[in-house]
Amino acid sequence: MMASRECRQAPGTFAPRIDRNRCEGKGDCVDVCPVQVFSLGVLPADERVGLSLRGRLKGWAHGWQQAFTPNLEACEACGHCVRACPEDAITLVRVGSGHNHPHHAPHPADR
Repeated sequence: MMASRECRQAPGTFAPRIDRNRCEGKGDCVDVCPVQVFSLGVLPADERVGLSLRGRLKGWAHGWQQAFTPNLEACEACGHCVRACPEDAITLVRVGSGHNHPHHAPHPADR
């Protein structure tokens, strides 16, 4: 885990968005986050319907494991999660910026 002092923004200014079509639930984001924003879990069946064919195939192959952001408001935008994700499934967006692309929308379990 990296030190929180490396982070650059006040908590709640930026938020990680997870592309559900890319995430394979490997947990690298969980391991590197200095403020424990992430957790791993299983994407519920009702949330799988909006995935692309590729996203559904990846989800099935990985047991529907995904990263979630239950501690979203603690994010300090250090970017460690973005760099650590092997699938490039995480982006940081400014809170309230209107960048809520459907593939990056928070999952109900994230709240």
